[in-house]
Amino acid sequence: MAVPAALILPTPLVPPPSISIPSATTSPPSTTSSPSPSLCLAPPPGTGQNLFRSEHLVSGSPGIPNAGLPPGKPVYSTPSPVENIPQNNECKMVELRCAKVASFTVDGCELICLPQAFDLFLKHLVGGLHTVYTKLKRLEITPVVCNVEQVRILRGLGAIQPGVNRCKLISRKDFETLYNDCTNARLSGMNLLLSKHADVIPPVSNNVHL
Repeated sequence: MAVPAALILPTPLVPPPSISIPSATTSPPSTTSSPSPSLCLAPPPGTGQNLFRSEHLVSGSPGIPNAGLPPGKPVYSTPSPVENIPQNNECKMVELRCAKVASFTVDGCELICLPQAFDLFLKHLVGGLHTVYTKLKRLEITPVVCNVEQVRILRGLGAIQPGVNRCKLISRKDFETLYNDCTNARLSGMNLLLSKHADVIPPVSNNVHL
């Protein structure tokens, strides 16, 4: 049986949600807010400065060993030992300042044992062998490094201590330069010491009668 249309209740209509429209007087968003992380991305290659270019790595930073050095110059270089061939390993005793020292002839140049020469002539002039190497660096003198066979021969001759496993050689001319430098430094130090003592010594009175 059909229901009359007058008895069907009408469905209530749901009102649409209210939407607030900001007025024209609303203040704009603050410009002091921190930028989003997406704005901090590095620029693509070719459009900005590359922070990892090679010229920035040689700008004198203290944490980089080669910083600020001219191209091609190593930070520290050790001379290569003498070539280990029979001609270079022939040792002979030569006279140096009225004493006998061990020597080798390398490329036609006579080289004497530096530690032995230090013990004989320089030990009383400088503090130690490390001071000698400092003076050689200042004098721009590069000693020659012995090979293993030369070190073994020098140990057998007693020119160096039994436990020493390395040694250096120096020419006669360079040794004389080193000796003169050590002597002049010692004399200068003594003169300075004497002048200081002379300032504190009281003068002798002329009225003293013996």
